[in-house]
Amino acid sequence: MAADAIEVERKYSPSESDALPPLASIPGVDRAGQPVNEMLDAVCFDTKALALARQRITLCRRSAGPDPGWHLKLPVAVGERRAIREPLGGDQDAVPENLRQLVLVHTRCHPLIPVAHIRTSRRLTPLYAADGAVLANFSDDRVEAQSLLTRAGPSRWREWELELADGPRRLLQDADALCAAEGVTIATHPSKLARALGPDYPENPATAPKPSRDGPASDVMLSYVSQQVRAVKLNDPRVRVNAPDAVHQFRVAARRLRSALATFRTLTDTTSARFLRGELQWLAGNVGQARDAEVIRARLKDMISAEPPELLIGPVAQQIQEHLGTVQQQGLAAGLAALDSTRYFRLLDALDAFLAVPPLNGGAGNDAPGTVGRLVSAERKRLKAAVRSLDGGAGGTPQDAALHEVRKAAKRLRYAAEAAAPIFGTQATNVARAAEGIQEILGDFQDSVVTRETLLVLAGQAAAGPGAGFTFGRLHALEQQRGNEARLRFYDAWQQARPKPLRWA
Repeated sequence: MAADAIEVERKYSPSESDALPPLASIPGVDRAGQPVNEMLDAVCFDTKALALARQRITLCRRSAGPDPGWHLKLPVAVGERRAIREPLGGDQDAVPENLRQLVLVHTRCHPLIPVAHIRTSRRLTPLYAADGAVLANFSDDRVEAQSLLTRAGPSRWREWELELADGPRRLLQDADALCAAEGVTIATHPSKLARALGPDYPENPATAPKPSRDGPASDVMLSYVSQQVRAVKLNDPRVRVNAPDAVHQFRVAARRLRSALATFRTLTDTTSARFLRGELQWLAGNVGQARDAEVIRARLKDMISAEPPELLIGPVAQQIQEHLGTVQQQGLAAGLAALDSTRYFRLLDALDAFLAVPPLNGGAGNDAPGTVGRLVSAERKRLKAAVRSLDGGAGGTPQDAALHEVRKAAKRLRYAAEAAAPIFGTQATNVARAAEGIQEILGDFQDSVVTRETLLVLAGQAAAGPGAGFTFGRLHALEQQRGNEARLRFYDAWQQARPKPLRWA
């Protein structure tokens, strides 16, 4: 069973001759406990290209010390990591499958191999509060590390580490001041692995440009695309463990990416953008199947709960749950298969390459306000054209597909305005909010369309039994009414709160 915790710590770089600081003088510390000696032995794993280290992730097999096992540490913030531990198995070089899945978005097709061997002689001192609670643990470490990627000899150093237990975060700042007074600085390396690998350790990941009104239009696009790529990578492991709302957040990030590449396509190489958009559509479609079934399942469950019992004839509720439960499980399987595919890994490679060396064209360097403002305005015009096309519906009633196109146009405008918010501020935020309102109303309408289609399928199944057709027909009628109400809400929202144009001149 995996153990999961958040570690908050600080590392310092003392010399070999530095004496320990007076730990009991740290504000809030009542006394320092009796030191305990520990011997730690760890082998760290990564790809040959150090894909995990590039993301400041460490994965080590610890075979000695108080907590032997596999340790995966994922960065959360500066000095803060999420630590996940798995017990040791029989094969020392076989990374536990659930840990491998958590980093697969970074390692992709590449095997995990031993990259460093780290031995630590630790003298650990607990720091206590007056009530006996352990506030933190102070470690005086003497480290010997060997990179397994080169033939260089082992490196040796000393470091101090203060890890919070029940103590407040201000204890770290107080410890910083204490060590500084003793002439000991905060360590510059993020981990023992970083120091073990030496010059092979990857540089800090490149950051996306920060958009500004004085900067180029490409900064707006690249900043937004970078945010969504991070969201995809963040939610990838959450989808794999079926975390709540993970599929939804993953699909939203993929759709935002695809939409941004469409809005800003005039700033980039057409071929690259078209390829990425096509692959993102494939990805969102496969991973999102389970989410669609989940939404309809919850929608019908709420409808049935609101129905008078005498109007529920036959095992309708059971049939709905079984059918959509099966569809949802099949969707989850399809999504996981997509995430384990070479096609997905190649897409991730292509997104990384897009951000590392953006395939920009000449227009990308134009001023951000005018260029981005015109692109957002183009999406607003696209939405208005989609709304105008509704007038052609049979009998004055727009076709379901036409309303779906309006929804997609509203979504495109929303995401474009979100991207523009760093330079247009409240103007863009208001556009995004108005577009989101339309999107949500028509999302409810589209859910109604799909729910009605599902009810027709269920009504035609033999398992429905005698009388169940009445209930399915009633649910269909109620759902049709909900759809019509959503349609009317859309027209009201369009008249009262349609997105306003951006102004930049």
